[in-house]
Amino acid sequence: MEGPAKFAPLDPDLSRRLHRALTAGKEELYDVLTDPSMDVLQAAVKNPCLHDNHLLALLKRRDLSEDLLKIIYKNRLVAESHDLKVAMVHNPGTPGQITLTLLPHLHLFELVAICFLAGGTPDQKLAAERAIIQRLPTIPLGNKLTLARRGTSTLVEALLREGDSRLVEPCLENPRLNESSVFQFLNSSKSTEETISMVARHPRFKGRPNLQLAILKNPRTPAVWFTLFLPRFSVNGLQGIIASRRLTPAQKKLVMDELKRRGKV
Repeated sequence: MEGPAKFAPLDPDLSRRLHRALTAGKEELYDVLTDPSMDVLQAAVKNPCLHDNHLLALLKRRDLSEDLLKIIYKNRLVAESHDLKVAMVHNPGTPGQITLTLLPHLHLFELVAICFLAGGTPDQKLAAERAIIQRLPTIPLGNKLTLARRGTSTLVEALLREGDSRLVEPCLENPRLNESSVFQFLNSSKSTEETISMVARHPRFKGRPNLQLAILKNPRTPAVWFTLFLPRFSVNGLQGIIASRRLTPAQKKLVMDELKRRGKV
């Protein structure tokens, strides 16, 4: 028969550090939280002197294990502190499921900050963006205007899709807004005469051929943009525009008039 299991003796230095972690006073505990051992840090989290500031200091570390972060999450101090919830979300090691449970507790621009967090993971940023987009229907206009100017490409695209003319201009000013998002907006039912004209005269977007084409194929585009843009297209381009089933009779006449001017009809 096999004898009783033998266990390696506990390292005396580690034993001393574990005891210190459990018994250290409030000030000494800050020093304990710099220990490289996750076992020592787990013991420190059980210290009766532990308070919010200790955990805030600990959560600044980027080397914490997933197991330790799960233990911290279950600590009652996290449940009671908004700042600790934010700190947990900011830590790149926090498991995704925990992050998802914490995001609803964060304020709008705390979520925006996570989208631009240096060293943040793609999953963190994606989760923050999704949380913001879910809130869009209830976000006040003033905050939406700020978000339109400061948001990520994903957020500004979501705001543009709403079609609110008050948001379109600041969305267009956001350097993260890409051409494909504007193209999709121009082809959507949310675009209006007013918002189409905002794109058509915007310095950054007005000269882009794909957007000009989308503008000229939109049945809500004012006639003035046909007058300005049609001369820039080739005959083949004009024939492609007039073939669009979306154009109104008045818009088709404008294209025909341009073809006649070039002697192609």
